[in-house]
Amino acid sequence: MLIITIAHPLRTLVGLLGNLLSAMVVLAPVPTFYRICKKKSTESFDSVPYVVGLFSATMWVYYGLLTADVLLLTINIGVCAVEVIYLAIFIVYAAPKSRAYTTKLILSINLGIFGCLVLVSNLFIKPSKRAQITGGICASFAVAVFVAPLNIIRLVIKTKSVEFMPFTLSFFLTLSAVAWFSYGLLLRDLFVAVPNVFGFTLGVTQIIIYLVYMNHHKDGAAPADLELPVKDTENGDQV
Repeated sequence: MLIITIAHPLRTLVGLLGNLLSAMVVLAPVPTFYRICKKKSTESFDSVPYVVGLFSATMWVYYGLLTADVLLLTINIGVCAVEVIYLAIFIVYAAPKSRAYTTKLILSINLGIFGCLVLVSNLFIKPSKRAQITGGICASFAVAVFVAPLNIIRLVIKTKSVEFMPFTLSFFLTLSAVAWFSYGLLLRDLFVAVPNVFGFTLGVTQIIIYLVYMNHHKDGAAPADLELPVKDTENGDQV
């Protein structure tokens, strides 16, 4: 049974802060999808990060249900809704080949793999172990997703341009990681806390690199097909 309580006000406050910061991060691609709608084309944008982001968020929703964690549920249900909207827009304006590929990914990952994991969890795993195993899967995916922005860092160093790594995004990614790490510690939930160590490290690295290259200028813009999507440090959700 889900219960909202203020028995631990500090933990609740930190969790609410994590919700707010994660919401800012997950809404960061809105200008990108406004551009897609305006141009009626997905151009060279990739749908994979949004498919993975939706899968990660649905896994965290399942974990939140198993642990009766309302604050984990609220943000990840919201992330699921936003990712579904992003993917719907992508499918509407994508080229036929990209549309078919994205649809296959959604069916195989978000319905197939997620459905199998939930089914196996409920049929073959004892209730006492269910949350632990699901949390391990969530944490593993969160760490894996955190590695993706290394491509953005490489791009910034290569082009000496911070166009693809806005400071505000890196800043809120870092704050979000701190908030969810603190929430995980206060909750004594390492599955929530540990992945955000990687998120914090990545966020600080991005900020440092931004400060190094913010005043560098290089003739010519980076190719449009190098434009990369952004991510949610809270769970490692990529948006």
